[in-house]
Amino acid sequence: MRAMQLHRCGELLRAVSLDLPDPSPGQIRIAIEACGVCRTDLHVVDGELPRAPLPIIPGHEVVGRVSALGAGVAGFAIGERVGVPWLGWTCGQCAYCRGGQENLCRAARFTGYTLDGGYADAMLADARYCFKLDPRLDAAHAAPLLCAGLIGYRALRLAGEGRRIGLYGFGAAAHILTQVLRWQGRETFAFTRPDDRAAQDLARDLGASWVGAAEERPPVELDAAILFAPVGAHVPLALQAVRPGGIVVCAGIHMSDIPGFPYRLLWEERQIRSVANLTRQDAEEFLALVPQAGIETTIERHSLGEANVALDRLRRGAVTGAAVLIPEGA
Repeated sequence: MRAMQLHRCGELLRAVSLDLPDPSPGQIRIAIEACGVCRTDLHVVDGELPRAPLPIIPGHEVVGRVSALGAGVAGFAIGERVGVPWLGWTCGQCAYCRGGQENLCRAARFTGYTLDGGYADAMLADARYCFKLDPRLDAAHAAPLLCAGLIGYRALRLAGEGRRIGLYGFGAAAHILTQVLRWQGRETFAFTRPDDRAAQDLARDLGASWVGAAEERPPVELDAAILFAPVGAHVPLALQAVRPGGIVVCAGIHMSDIPGFPYRLLWEERQIRSVANLTRQDAEEFLALVPQAGIETTIERHSLGEANVALDRLRRGAVTGAAVLIPEGA
């Protein structure tokens, strides 16, 4: 198989050819059609997440077709389209797994971080953590749903039922979540970099009620704010923007340090919450919601060999919507 592999954090990915073994019991082999490029991939590549076993193949927004079944796999057929998300394996035995919080399993393994991922033309995955996808979906447009969509959905659940929701950082996750909010009859307040006209235009096109810079105050108090930009300095700004009793959700796996702020910003029962990974229930609920809400993703396509280009564009904030890698011949 062909893949783009990380050998040393902070360096470019290398194009490699590897032998992919037959699937072990419980695994499926997947012929990859598309893989989204997520900010978490940047955190892995740049060494901001600890203990990545190198070399590793990044990528955890994978769409492909089942090409082989390991022993004991049920519920999947050869040729069926599947999606592979960030959560790749859990122990199933700990208190978190038994209590419906498998996203917090201390032994969990993650696609593209501690398990080889989707920056390749084929991969192996535990069938229990893969999801059937509508074969009519365009693979490239479906790829961002597997993380940007799922994490956005989990973050929204933690943000509560408020009507006015602020989204800090208008990239892959926010542009999907805005469509969910619109479908639910709620309002989006989009916070972008001051000079990011493309993101601002996309937010308005998707129905945002207000668009401004992160440092601006929205015209009304928000019920909740979700931070997708990994910028700790946005937390005090979001606390100032939400009403008493409001919730600020930090949705990234990595964020720069949160600066000190006066207690009065947290007072009046405001809350700060974080999102960690996802559960399979999140995925099942969100993927069922996608056709109901009519969600469409805005993407830019890159060949698999252009993975470093796509990552650099994401790092510089040049991607509008989501970047997606397409293996040659997919």
